[in-house]
Amino acid sequence: MVKNVGVDFFCYHRDRPGSVTLREELLEEHWSYMDRYATAMVARGPTLAGDGDTPTGSVHIVGLPDSAAARAFAFDEPNYQAGVYRDVLLRRWRNLLGRTMWDFPGGRAGGNRYLVLGLGAGQAADLAVPRTGLCCPTTAPPGWVPQCCSGRRTQTRHVPS
Repeated sequence: MVKNVGVDFFCYHRDRPGSVTLREELLEEHWSYMDRYATAMVARGPTLAGDGDTPTGSVHIVGLPDSAAARAFAFDEPNYQAGVYRDVLLRRWRNLLGRTMWDFPGGRAGGNRYLVLGLGAGQAADLAVPRTGLCCPTTAPPGWVPQCCSGRRTQTRHVPS
């Protein structure tokens, strides 16, 4: 298991339309992967459509050694590798409360909870897009321009849709 080392990252994987069946098929692989990071998790869970049941993505706030480890966490995730997600938002996170989601009472029955994101004015953690080391699935998600790297596809940049 990964130990929280003091640098938190916010990772939001947004689902592709029509990927619910594939997501359900990969549930065990997803949980197995996340179990490796259990001690480093600050928060995690699905994002849901207006019906409150249909998943639209996954949010994870996790403590990792550095931005390279955060990219590996985000892009090695089984749902990403299989093409469930259409894009990924990865940012450094400041846990100003110093608590994890497990420190709060409630749960699903504890009332409506919402995550509101505001992008700060500061400089991004990574201004340069990595050119190697992030291997994509054989079929790259729409908007990703792959670059060949030792026979493997490597994510080089995101093309906005």
